[in-house]
Amino acid sequence: MQELVLNILKSTDGYVSGAEIGERLGVSRTAIWKAISKLKAEGYNIEAVNNKGYHLIDDSDIINSQEIKNILETKLIGKNVVFYPEVSSTNDVVKELGENDGIEGNVVVAEKQTNGRGRRGRKWESEKGSGLWFSILLRPDIDPRNAPMITLIAGISVCVASRRVTGLPVTIKWPNDVIIDNKKICGILTEMSSEIGNINYVVVGIGVNVNSESFPDDISDIATSLKIESNKNIKRKVLLNEILKEFENNYLDYIKDCDFSKFRDKYRKLCSTINQEVNVIGRETYPATVIDINENGELIVEKSDGSREVVFSGEVSIRKR
Repeated sequence: MQELVLNILKSTDGYVSGAEIGERLGVSRTAIWKAISKLKAEGYNIEAVNNKGYHLIDDSDIINSQEIKNILETKLIGKNVVFYPEVSSTNDVVKELGENDGIEGNVVVAEKQTNGRGRRGRKWESEKGSGLWFSILLRPDIDPRNAPMITLIAGISVCVASRRVTGLPVTIKWPNDVIIDNKKICGILTEMSSEIGNINYVVVGIGVNVNSESFPDDISDIATSLKIESNKNIKRKVLLNEILKEFENNYLDYIKDCDFSKFRDKYRKLCSTINQEVNVIGRETYPATVIDINENGELIVEKSDGSREVVFSGEVSIRKR
């Protein structure tokens, strides 16, 4: 009932009375009022005026299964979308799907996460109404050794989609943090279940700060949002569609031959870490200058003595000048 009422509101220019909606659907005005009340509770901005009826305000930014399905233009990624008002972590939900009979391309989206995680177990702030918090279930028929590049491809996809939607100079801090002017807007956490030579499933979790207006003091100098940077409200479902479209194209292209070299130039152009002086943080921490990205998506750095190293794990921290 709610979906039918919502479709009428969306297709009507101006106001439509409860009596007219009820007549079109063959139900009472009371039933329409109840459906409208539930839609309002979900966050839809519906104006009710005596003797005129109901009107859906255009600027509602609602995320739910139906809204996402209505806008998605993908074939594989998102062919089954599950929405939760609140979960501990979308990655946890998708891992459970992966352990059971969840199909490749399943996407779980949450309005809020109570225990969102970043890399190295760090907490990821994911409050209601402010961002995109979602995870994708993949079952690639590839060698597990080729799976890490999926994370880099996700970073490329978020970066390109965010640029397309906002026009902002979004870049990638190696390996997969999506940033604007050294402040993070997106974190990506990829988790895999595998056996020798075989992948059971891969979960790609993505969190994007979309319409956040502020951050806690302890991260305010390292985090930002698309709204803060653009001074505009961004339609989250539009951004989600663009990210999933871009990721689907890149993912399907990559798993054909697991050749990351064809993404190398695109990654290079988006990567703000190249040519930066950094501290490489791993088993040992040392200063270096980032020279390039190799065909496997690994970082090539030059130490102060002129020797070069390939960095394939750990983190890099930009050194302040």
